[in-house]
Amino acid sequence: LAQAFQRFAHDCRSRPILHSYFVPRYPALVAMAHQRESGCLPCTNCFVTVPQDKWYAVERFGRFSHMLKPGLAFAGPDCCSCCITFRSITSRVEQNNVVVQTKTKDNVFVTAKVAVQQSVVPESVVDAMYRLADVNAQIDSYVSDVVRSAVPSMTLDEAFERKDDISMSVQRKLASEMQAFGFEIQKALVTELVPNAEVVQSMNEINKQKRLRDAAIMAAEAEKVKVVKAAEASADAAQLQGEGIARQRRAIIDGLRDSITHGTDQTLSTEKVSELLLVTQYFETLRDIAASSKAQTVFLPHSAGAVADVASQVRNGIMQAGAGAVR
Repeated sequence: LAQAFQRFAHDCRSRPILHSYFVPRYPALVAMAHQRESGCLPCTNCFVTVPQDKWYAVERFGRFSHMLKPGLAFAGPDCCSCCITFRSITSRVEQNNVVVQTKTKDNVFVTAKVAVQQSVVPESVVDAMYRLADVNAQIDSYVSDVVRSAVPSMTLDEAFERKDDISMSVQRKLASEMQAFGFEIQKALVTELVPNAEVVQSMNEINKQKRLRDAAIMAAEAEKVKVVKAAEASADAAQLQGEGIARQRRAIIDGLRDSITHGTDQTLSTEKVSELLLVTQYFETLRDIAASSKAQTVFLPHSAGAVADVASQVRNGIMQAGAGAVR
């Protein structure tokens, strides 16, 4: 029954939900740094069995006498447990979970959960048994003092980034203070920093909107690349098409010039070449109109004189444009 009560008391100290409910109603649950023990024989404490994970202190009429080693030990003559009593303390490393509520530099309330692992110094077992009434309450006070002095000087982001600094500050403070009472601090860990629920929701919304903005920017950049690449492809296609048309017309003109001047010593002037080019374009236009599938009617003068008239109009337009540029 005593062992079951001890396990339940340890759960109350280590679990915040049980701690918050049972400890205010039953303060004795936390005062488990040391406890009374009885001998292994009924109605007497002459003999006692000491577990491997505990230290036993022998008290004669309430005064400390000596320590016992693990195993079966003879404590001395006793009558009905009136002369000799035992007090024990664990030699295991225990963990004490401390919950501290404080606020950061940017006025955000956070709940810090600190896990402190302490053990009894073998050379100072007597001090650990008799100097402190409630070890866990003492550790809670030191941890709360350090956390509430360190976190308010940091912003919320800095508190998350510097959890190790807070842990080291708590460990240094506890190690220096608890050593005098016979306890050694193995480790002090800031296991959680929990902001207010509304703050957590706001931070998640900020990150969500930031990700959505980045996604929109990336989508716009992708669309921009697509449009630019399409324009570049269209320009390259138009350039290649123009070069192909120019080579085609050059070949047509060369062929017409050779067929006209073949077997003679005559050469065609620039004006004649231009007229040949216009005639070629004229017939290509008629071909394209005839090949078009759209139902449209186009009236064009179709005679040799019309071709000459078109050539003269184009020639006059080019000459007038050149004269205007000179002026």
